[in-house]
Amino acid sequence: MERSITAGVVSNFMGQAPDWYKLTIILFLIFNPMLLYVQGPVVAGWVLVFEFIFTLAMALKCYPLLPGGLLALEAVFIGLTNSHSIYHEVELGMEVILLLIFMVAGIFFVKDLLLFIFTKILLRVRNKISLALMFSLLGAVLSAFLDALTVTAVVITVSVGFYNVYHKVASGKHFDHVHDLANDGEVQELHRSDLENFRAFLRSLVMHAAVGTALGGVTTLVGEPQNLLIGSVAHWGFAEFFLRMAPVTMPVLLVGFLTCIVLEKTRTFGYGGRLPQAVREILVEFDRTESAKRTKRDHASLIMQAAVVAWLMVGLLFHLAAVGLIGLSVIVLATVSTGVIEEHRIGKAFSEALPFTALLVVFFSIVAVINDQKLFTPVIEWVLTLDGLSQITAFYIANGLLSSISDNVFVASVYIGEAKAALAQGLISRDTFDLLAVAINTGTNIPSVATPNGQAAFLFLLTSALAPLIRLSYLRMVVMALPYTLTMTLTGLLAVYFLLAPITADLYQARLIGHHRVSEIAPN
Repeated sequence: MERSITAGVVSNFMGQAPDWYKLTIILFLIFNPMLLYVQGPVVAGWVLVFEFIFTLAMALKCYPLLPGGLLALEAVFIGLTNSHSIYHEVELGMEVILLLIFMVAGIFFVKDLLLFIFTKILLRVRNKISLALMFSLLGAVLSAFLDALTVTAVVITVSVGFYNVYHKVASGKHFDHVHDLANDGEVQELHRSDLENFRAFLRSLVMHAAVGTALGGVTTLVGEPQNLLIGSVAHWGFAEFFLRMAPVTMPVLLVGFLTCIVLEKTRTFGYGGRLPQAVREILVEFDRTESAKRTKRDHASLIMQAAVVAWLMVGLLFHLAAVGLIGLSVIVLATVSTGVIEEHRIGKAFSEALPFTALLVVFFSIVAVINDQKLFTPVIEWVLTLDGLSQITAFYIANGLLSSISDNVFVASVYIGEAKAALAQGLISRDTFDLLAVAINTGTNIPSVATPNGQAAFLFLLTSALAPLIRLSYLRMVVMALPYTLTMTLTGLLAVYFLLAPITADLYQARLIGHHRVSEIAPN
């Protein structure tokens, strides 16, 4: 009996994850305290960061909340951080947490409308290059005025809907049947090749859209959380923020779209997958079937969902409330107007976002380790020793590198704080501060597409229900993002070095942007 219980405990640890992965996590947990004792907290802190990144890379083997959570707990127990620091990071990220809890659930209640709209687009736009560019463009435009996580949630919802339709038919079932999307065992041999091609098709579309959210998100004051942070410190309004960023963001935006076209045309780095004709026929039949059986009540539901989506866009565009609270209003309005009143049906809407919300809090724990152990301090101090264009360029590069392994909002808050302090102490001029602020914002937004942990939208996509269905692993995301990372980062770097200062001076001379008093951003 004792042996069987022990075997059960060992078997239950991290569930169905491979044995080698379980052993690796156990070795991490044993090794970290020893490393802390021998090498000190800085080395142990960096090792912990890379161990956590490893758990993200293994997301398809085991959801990162489990092994990442164990590493975060150990970090507290061995003193690399503490519960107060973690709570502080959670407080700073509360708006994102509320967004995940309520906005993603809100999108669930308008999924019928989204699937209806995107099915029409998918079936009518037959050219894959045009379709990919459309997804990238939509991601960019919507993220510039709404929120990257919300846009990503829409893309995920639509893609799961498409996959669900085809996978059911490929498994010999009807559109209305209950079905396990994760089980390929029932997929008929005739459909297996088409299923793999369909997965490749969806992977390319969602990655184009995800990169599009980064392209658009960097351009405006409301595009990303760190944009608002930097803009508030620099006292820039919406128009001034856009103009100051434009010397860098506009070339990057153009190069991003050109990269999308080239990747689809050359079919490299995992792009270029076409929609199989058999899948198209099934989606056409699904659209025809849904249209035929749609009742007056269904039509009314779609109309009300469209009204709720219109309210969502107005609320986000004019920032009538925190994004998460607008998401809660979407839940209320969508459920009231579409007849969803049962608790168990409402509860399903939260099943997608809550695991990622918990993972995000674990991520904040790792950020707390970075903050408490001042892991980024040597890089910051080195950058501040430079001056002129070298300093501005170094800010861009340093922010990009650190954002690729950490949270870009955290990196931006650290660097803009250091730039603010340097200005208050008279170490830099106001003009230099403005240029540094642009370098910080573009540096944290553009190169961070390199890895899923760089941007919350990418991490959300990696850990979503869609990722295992279309076989989108951490490594595959890195490979597919690589061409975008290289072209966009290099374009941003050249723009920071050659275009930023001259164009900013021209904008000032034309009185399109203004200087601000140093005292406006001096510490209180």
